Amino acid sequence: MSDRDSIGAEIILLEKRALEQWNHGDPDGFIALSSDGVVYEDPALEHPLVGKEALEAYYDPIRGKVEITDFKMIDPVVRVSSITAVLIYGYEARRDGSLFRMRCTEVYRATLTGQWEIIRTRWSCFRSVY
Repeated sequence: MSDRDSIGAEIILLEKRALEQWNHGDPDGFIALSSDGVVYEDPALEHPLVGKEALEAYYDPIRGKVEITDFKMIDPVVRVSSITAVLIYGYEARRDGSLFRMRCTEVYRATLTGQWEIIRTRWSCFRSVY
């Protein structure tokens, strides 16, 4: 396995662990992964959030209220450069019998300590062509 492949696998694992927490109402996995200057964009927001404090304030009112019974990361792809990695994937989740589909793009940056942190998140609506 190449270094880029192992970094890609690590990024996917970090994201999956954070999603598993989120799907049980705990946003702390994503908060811990996010840089202080993270930029977060979501279709539910009129404007992007800038900074970890803004992200925490957004997540706090829904803490403990999300319960996803089943989810999938669909076709995750990671592209790695020297200090950044871009993760793109489809997200499919079931909640209360309903199916939700989104797309996610995360930009990760390597820190000076060798850890990966999210510097940019963009969630978008999934449109089926069928």
